[in-house]
Amino acid sequence: MKLINTYDVLVMGAGPAALCIASELVQHGLKVGALASHSPEKPWPNTYGIWAEELESLGLASLLEHRWENTVSYFGNGANEKGRKSVSHNFDYGLFDQSVFQKALLDKCKDLAWFIETAQHIQYKDQITEVICTSSNLFRARVVIDASGHRTPFIKRPDHGAVAQQAAYGIVGRFSSAPVEKDQFVLMDFRPDHLSKSELKEPPTFLYAMDFGEGVFFVEETSLACSPPVSWSKLKERLFSRLSKRGVFIEETIHEEHCLFPMNLPLPYLNQPLLAFGGSASMVHPASGYMVGALLRRAPALAKELANSISQKPNLDSAKLAKRGWQVLWTPELVQRHRLYLFGLQRLMSFNESLLRNFFTTFFKLPKKDWSGFLANTLPLPKLILVMIRLFFISPVQVKLGMIGLVSHNK
Repeated sequence: MKLINTYDVLVMGAGPAALCIASELVQHGLKVGALASHSPEKPWPNTYGIWAEELESLGLASLLEHRWENTVSYFGNGANEKGRKSVSHNFDYGLFDQSVFQKALLDKCKDLAWFIETAQHIQYKDQITEVICTSSNLFRARVVIDASGHRTPFIKRPDHGAVAQQAAYGIVGRFSSAPVEKDQFVLMDFRPDHLSKSELKEPPTFLYAMDFGEGVFFVEETSLACSPPVSWSKLKERLFSRLSKRGVFIEETIHEEHCLFPMNLPLPYLNQPLLAFGGSASMVHPASGYMVGALLRRAPALAKELANSISQKPNLDSAKLAKRGWQVLWTPELVQRHRLYLFGLQRLMSFNESLLRNFFTTFFKLPKKDWSGFLANTLPLPKLILVMIRLFFISPVQVKLGMIGLVSHNK
């Protein structure tokens, strides 16, 4: 083995999570290294959306490529006039400019040393962490952060059984006619009038769609969460069926998108000497699937804690540094909020198509500050509990029964 270098912090990964935390660490003057199986400049494959106000609160609205004021959802059955009516959210939604976002993070960590390597083994020796790569190169650090994604083999977590995954198949392209109205963003279109009776008994899916302007649209069929996940072929079939029902056909495919990630991944063990960030740290929001806002909000505090601990406590070993990091990343309140969201997701996964439409119709009757805070995971724990109680009390009887487990997907 060949020792390449020793760092204060070594970050593993090259996606949004890795770049978010690495860029913050570098700002604190730490000696930071990074390992990734591919270049950090490789374009990110998927689109990332966020409520514009959430990004504005961080002073980062300039990272948006698209922004929509006309944001709606459809929860009717689509077979009559009432079913075709939209629910207006009156809340701006945006899509990140992938290249601008990526470049902004890379610019912040331009002095960081990147190594295109694949980690094979991690060990703790002489109170420090060693990462041994398939190349036999060795990297050492006072603490290592695994930000390589939810598939990492290095982060340990309890086994709570099957993991539910959100799956999506999408197309950016040109169509025979507009799949959504001009300048419109559709968060959820659950109208099921394109489905057969047998398909109505299958796990529900919805359309997520938007107008990019100049005749270009993005349409994506999405399964909120399911175990096993809905296949991309099934989602593609449903998307084409949905569009066909409305007399819309694809004329040009500019880009295809395939998404698959866990929604209810258990929290990692918070006493392990290896830190995590992003998907590997179970930071995906169990109720919405969003994560980028959480990355941007939580990276500064984690970086500050590690910088202070490393500079002020030179004798702290990897395990103690990691412990301090875990305590900041997953505070007791955040852990409790995560558990509440997991409970809610479990109930939603049991809802059939009709019940799910009724649930979301009710959910978006909550005050905007409540439902938006719920989806962004920015509500304090007491407020979150009150919002969930209020949602229960304003829900129709059938939805209430579903929430307490008396109505299942098969009924």
